[in-house]
Amino acid sequence: MRALDISIVGATGAVGTALIQLLEKSKIAIDRLRLFASSSSARQLKFRDQTYPVEALRDIGDIGDIKTDLAFFSAGDDVSAVWGPRFASQGALVIDNSNAFRMKPDVPLIVPQVNACSLTVRPPSGIVANPNCSTIQLVRALRPLIATFGVQQILLATYQAASGVGLRGINELEDGAEAWLEGSTGPAAESFPVHLAFNVIPQIGEISREGVALEERKLVQESRKIFGMPHLQLTATCVRVPVKTGHSEAVYLEFDDHVRLEQVRELLANEPGVRLYADEIRDGYPTPRYLGDPADVHVGRVRVNPENPRRLWMWVVADNIQVGAALNALLIAQLAIANNLIGES
Repeated sequence: MRALDISIVGATGAVGTALIQLLEKSKIAIDRLRLFASSSSARQLKFRDQTYPVEALRDIGDIGDIKTDLAFFSAGDDVSAVWGPRFASQGALVIDNSNAFRMKPDVPLIVPQVNACSLTVRPPSGIVANPNCSTIQLVRALRPLIATFGVQQILLATYQAASGVGLRGINELEDGAEAWLEGSTGPAAESFPVHLAFNVIPQIGEISREGVALEERKLVQESRKIFGMPHLQLTATCVRVPVKTGHSEAVYLEFDDHVRLEQVRELLANEPGVRLYADEIRDGYPTPRYLGDPADVHVGRVRVNPENPRRLWMWVVADNIQVGAALNALLIAQLAIANNLIGES
């Protein structure tokens, strides 16, 4: 396969920065790399010992000037909605990290460890969607259980880090914590509904008339699409917590029949990319601050409900910037390359 022309839109954000680092270490051969930000930027970034300017999307005058083989987008819904189809129309395979296209029928929603079979042909839209960060770690942990057992319903509560809204979320958390410790409330909350420092917020995204927040709707809709299970019973409460990076999820599953803890542990332990903390007394359990390999989904506190052996709890933690965004985008690109969907000529 020839070396690829690659563009990264949102190169200066938290996900864009992580993606550049992962791409740099990958074996993907690159002929031309272009880095974009949604607005003007005087920044330059290094990649494989070369320095690249960060260009402003709004300064592009000729649509033909965005021709590339592969375009990663991580600059928000509005930027993706406008520029994603433009890049795709010029021949790029767009891998988009926003919510702009995830539920469109002609856009596959891919977690390579779970539904690689949904990306065997190039989508007519030219766009592949990266799922929401909290969805990716959930479906990767659920995959071996859903493949083995009949699942009646899934209940979960998420505990999501400030970096879920990017670098501005981390900065706002740090500034708020510093102000609080100095006896001040600090500047008004902008990235979150209220101050996040020393607080927890049971709302991520806009709340509908039915009382369901956007993040909670994403978890349901995206999980159903990825598993190809339109009637999957899943409901969630999504909570923002004062953690810089690393989403945690308390997941409660109800199966058709009794399950044995030993079998569940064996399934999770053998799942590629999942690290199981089988014995919490000996192994402990995962926490976002002390997370191990950021490429893994970490699962602990797995236990069958002693009062109902059809029900099971587990605790799922992952790096939301890598597992939940940048790494999954890179794995989608590698899958597309392996399936000859890009770089054929």
